Amino acid sequence: MEHIRNIAIIAHVDHGKTTLVDCLLKQSGTFRANQAIVQEERIMDSMDLEREKGITIKAKNAAFQYRDHHINIVDTPGHADFGGEVERSLSMIDGVLLLVDAKDGPQAQTRFVLRKALESGARPIVVINKIDRDHARPDWVHDQVLELFFALEATEEQLDFPYVYASAKDGYATHDPNKLGGDMTPLYEMILKHVPAPRAEVGDGYQLAVANVDYSDYLGRIAFGKIRRGSIRLGDPLYSLQDDRETAGGKVTALFQFEGLKQIQIEEAHAGDIVGISGLPDVLIGETLVDNPERPALPFKPIDPPTIKMAFAVNNGPFAGQDGKKVTARQIWDRLEREGRANVSVQVAQTDVSTVFHVTGRGSMQIAVLVEQMRREGYEVLVSRPEVLKHQDESGQWLEPMEKIFLEVPEDAVGDVMEALANRKATVADMAPVGDRMTIEAIGPTRGLIGFEVELLNLTRGEGLMSHLFHEYAPEIGEIPSRRNGMLVSMEDGDVTAFALDQLQNRGKLMIVPGDKVYKGMIVGENLRDNDLPVNPVRTKHLNNIRSQGDGKGIMLKAPLVLSLERALEYIAPDEYVEATPSTLRIRKKILDEHARKKAEKALAAQTADA
Repeated sequence: MEHIRNIAIIAHVDHGKTTLVDCLLKQSGTFRANQAIVQEERIMDSMDLEREKGITIKAKNAAFQYRDHHINIVDTPGHADFGGEVERSLSMIDGVLLLVDAKDGPQAQTRFVLRKALESGARPIVVINKIDRDHARPDWVHDQVLELFFALEATEEQLDFPYVYASAKDGYATHDPNKLGGDMTPLYEMILKHVPAPRAEVGDGYQLAVANVDYSDYLGRIAFGKIRRGSIRLGDPLYSLQDDRETAGGKVTALFQFEGLKQIQIEEAHAGDIVGISGLPDVLIGETLVDNPERPALPFKPIDPPTIKMAFAVNNGPFAGQDGKKVTARQIWDRLEREGRANVSVQVAQTDVSTVFHVTGRGSMQIAVLVEQMRREGYEVLVSRPEVLKHQDESGQWLEPMEKIFLEVPEDAVGDVMEALANRKATVADMAPVGDRMTIEAIGPTRGLIGFEVELLNLTRGEGLMSHLFHEYAPEIGEIPSRRNGMLVSMEDGDVTAFALDQLQNRGKLMIVPGDKVYKGMIVGENLRDNDLPVNPVRTKHLNNIRSQGDGKGIMLKAPLVLSLERALEYIAPDEYVEATPSTLRIRKKILDEHARKKAEKALAAQTADA
């Protein structure tokens, strides 16, 4: 156990986390020089989506040997929507490397994971990376990190953090920012010296808290976690314990440890090791694996509760089945159920309607990532706008989830951002300048955050950063104004024409281009006014035998409004769906027929008036 170190790496996007991990693995000799994976830019980001978005979504593991020590690295997601993954990652580690840019310093996104890490008692090591950059300011960055630790209420021991300067790209770490070059030895030595050996007990039998699960076609479900007590051997009895489930039994059929990025099969593992175990068909995250069902279950810190719900429905539009191969209710439900089993912070449920399912999670980005994964796997699905989950207290009063919001914005945008927060019923708790930027801490309702990230980027010209934590349930705050504009809704099926768009572009912002296929009820643009407007985007010019003045002149169309999946989900109204297929994103009304839609609106208005 004394020869094991379990660490996590915390870093803002583009501050060099993946490059640092690659460097640690390569210099320790984990990769041979001729291994193809050495050429990969982002070793730790193994999901395609993670590489594209530059964020870590699902916590993964790697490991390397340095001298006679086995060092496990756990990669932590940086986005607050993946809080479930963060909690579980941190349950396995004893120290963290906080990686900060030598010019930019710590960013708002790192606060979320760092706060959780410090609360868990992890020992921090600060790595000031990109020390070779022009305009690097390592002393200022060190002071900013110290201020951040104070703000996050770190212990005295945590405040006395060791630090090192590094250039992961060039492969060196140094104690002196003026002496560049060398290798990673100073960082390796710092990990061995300052990160404690795992908190675990030697003893008979074993206990392991499941922090993550994976699937194998050959072995079934594999449970990952840190051995908190004892040793595990192949063939040992295997039981899973959880308060509200019957104890399941079996035996250890396979045991894995990490070497580099690979899982290698081993015969036995000991207290403090991070391992994978197979042998139980339906083990869940949070359960305790033991050799004897009489042993007590380990405490599992509850993760932040789901705060939003979205409906996933079978695509019933005119273009259903033209793009994706997996379109039936059974296929969609099987995929959602699989996600619910593997991802503890996502819950899935069937509804009264056989073609509609509910998915709950921590935030719209988390659900958007699931939709994007499904698109890539060949699914077609309709997804609704996020809806906040409310609770009733003992007296029958409705409570809504509140979030603690952390923002970092340019100074010249503070006024606009404060106004936007007020419109969304958030109250500012603290403000502090950081260089030429301002950090804002606020508390507001979760529903106020739906669509806020898009607005923040617009207000700050793309420079605003936001993260958020679940705070508490509180009595409902007043109404928050939703999207102010109505939509341009197609009233015809067919191919879009330039002639029609030329007539329509003065009515609002268009989302389509000539040649696109549209159908009745599909949204083709944003109206300048606050009402929905039926339009005909497939209209062609009436032909006659008289040549009119102006014929043949080119039509100039404005650039269309293009929405990403996350932005589209936050943009739509409650009576709309995002239609996601492998190659296309469309926005449509839930009720496609215009007359049926008006009828439903009148019925809803009458119902609201009666209430």
